[in-house]
Amino acid sequence: MDIKAGINAAIFLAVLGLLISLFLGVRSLQDGRRVVYFRLRQQRISYGWRMIGFALGLVIFVVLLGRFGEPVVYSFYSPSATPSLTPTITLTPTVTLTPTITLTPTITNTPSVTDTPTLTATPSIPLEIAARFESTLQPDPAVVFSPLVFGRSLDVTTYQLVESAEVFQNPIRRIVGLFSFDKMATGVQWTTLWYRDGQLVFDETGLWKDTTGGYGYIERVAAPGEWQPGNYEVQIFVGLEWVTVGHFVVEGIVPTSTPTRAPTATKTSTLTLAPSISPTASATHSPSSTPAPTSTHAPTRTPRPTDTAWPSPTPTP
Repeated sequence: MDIKAGINAAIFLAVLGLLISLFLGVRSLQDGRRVVYFRLRQQRISYGWRMIGFALGLVIFVVLLGRFGEPVVYSFYSPSATPSLTPTITLTPTVTLTPTITLTPTITNTPSVTDTPTLTATPSIPLEIAARFESTLQPDPAVVFSPLVFGRSLDVTTYQLVESAEVFQNPIRRIVGLFSFDKMATGVQWTTLWYRDGQLVFDETGLWKDTTGGYGYIERVAAPGEWQPGNYEVQIFVGLEWVTVGHFVVEGIVPTSTPTRAPTATKTSTLTLAPSISPTASATHSPSSTPAPTSTHAPTRTPRPTDTAWPSPTPTP
């Protein structure tokens, strides 16, 4: 019995005592009025008023107990976390093993029809992922996982999903899957496979490092552009044995805003204005001053030899 049930039981007993006391008090007053002897009449009347007063006290007690009973009790005893653990009763049933029952109807069909359902009824780990296994420890055959439920986030303090749903709208960045488990062993290899429309899009495998029983979660964090619309299926394996599965749907157009940033890179082409410094090449026109050699006309002064005068005859005395 929990605290709330105990308080309700106390209220019920107090109400019952109230009715009995009120009945006895009224009955005693009526009997006292009919008694001839004064002392006996006073005893009956006083007893009746005491019972009526006790009934009024029970009325006050019931009101106080119903209004302040639980807060007062919780101030001395902190509430247990049993409400959050109660879902384990619904999650722990070995209903996860029932998918194997779906194989029995295939027996009634022709062998050619039974070949196709068996592929989806018993998931298996791809060989390239099994090649990455590190543990050789065999899991307990009695290991139990509950079905997966999904949300956009998880409150790790209470293990409650945030925005849990079966259909998610883009844009999406993170999806968390919550489950309960029992009879796990430390060091066992466990694997998670994420499929979209039958195609493997994400996988994760490693050694189990958690407790033997309780709550656990898996998650996938990816860019919004990687959450393509479709039907998603998440499978969990312990060793090579499939233990549970979950499904959810992603809808909506995938965001494509990132490619629009590429044209901004064309602004770097403005750096090509640097060649405008090439006007300095006009300084190379200085060789145009080469007309200076036109001063070579100086040799035209060669008539100098015509100035040579012959000696005139000197007169003799």
